[in-house]
Amino acid sequence: MLVNYGYLHQQFGEVDEYIEDLRHLVSTGEFTLGPFVEKFEKKFAEYIGVKHVISTNTGTDALILALKSSGIKYGDEIITVPNTFYATVGAIVAVGAQPVFVDCDKRMQIDPDLIVQAITPKTKGIVPVHWMGCPADMDRIMKIANQHNLVVVEDACPAVGATVNGKRCGSFGKANGFSFHPLKPLNVWGDGGSITTDDDDVAEFLTRYRNHGMTDRDHIEMWGINSRIQPIQAIVATKVLDTVDHSNDIRIRNAQLLDQGLSDLEEYINFPERSSKYKDVYQLYVIQAKKRDQLVEYLQSQEIECRVHYPCPLHLQKAAKEMGHKGGDFPECEKQADEIITLPAHQYIVPEQIEYIIEHTRKFYLP
Repeated sequence: MLVNYGYLHQQFGEVDEYIEDLRHLVSTGEFTLGPFVEKFEKKFAEYIGVKHVISTNTGTDALILALKSSGIKYGDEIITVPNTFYATVGAIVAVGAQPVFVDCDKRMQIDPDLIVQAITPKTKGIVPVHWMGCPADMDRIMKIANQHNLVVVEDACPAVGATVNGKRCGSFGKANGFSFHPLKPLNVWGDGGSITTDDDDVAEFLTRYRNHGMTDRDHIEMWGINSRIQPIQAIVATKVLDTVDHSNDIRIRNAQLLDQGLSDLEEYINFPERSSKYKDVYQLYVIQAKKRDQLVEYLQSQEIECRVHYPCPLHLQKAAKEMGHKGGDFPECEKQADEIITLPAHQYIVPEQIEYIIEHTRKFYLP
């Protein structure tokens, strides 16, 4: 039985529902910002529960601009985690700031207990990452940030729909970045992103800055850049937003089925700590497994398309060499990197496929 990791051919196999809006876009000629982008931004702001959404060309741009608009500048120290996608730290470096790593916890999220220890006079902000679509402990992080007068910029790129005590990720920080990459919960036909904020000044700055600093066609008030989301992607995102909660519900169901079906393999498998405080939306379903590489090879031989996200943490990457880290600096992150495996659990995986994954995982450990 094939259990596919990718699902875009299923999600967008029927394009007719998009065609009418795309034809309307072509007829208007509104190919740069305009009403289609405005419609999406208003809708997404209502969904997240914030005053403003400013959409960008990519999720990486969203993080860069969120940091810049929050006053982060050259030489500032920003605390984050090494078990994340490269864009998190790349965005910090792009604004001239210095990333400072702290280890993750048993939920595979930034460990709040370690944040305070990492604060120095140069620390200006914290970038928690809602990795895998599973929220960081934003209540504690915001308390720490408020006590130390630090800016919080959430990397909410994989976490559309995730919540902490009912409050949506992307609504805690001063400015927060989302990605609409094709394999994110809210996805488009290419790249796209958005920044969410309740700060009127941040929103005004970003609205200008992402569009060359223009106030109108003939005037600019600052030196900006071009980081506009394309209207075609805004159209896709507007439609996908209607279904994202339903898709998340199926991912949650599949994750719970996997948890239950593998729960008695505790000698071989560790699960991230689950808590009713968080709504995890499982952009990735990740567990830790003994003999991980052999398990990956076996499952793939059974047409179960598993993955590893990510086998080498950022502090051990060549790009981080100047930071001076070595193996053992972040033991929890490194242990997880040696053991993590991503199993297919997306919204197009059906219970029969979940049973097939469970059957063969059990067969690997209990032949």
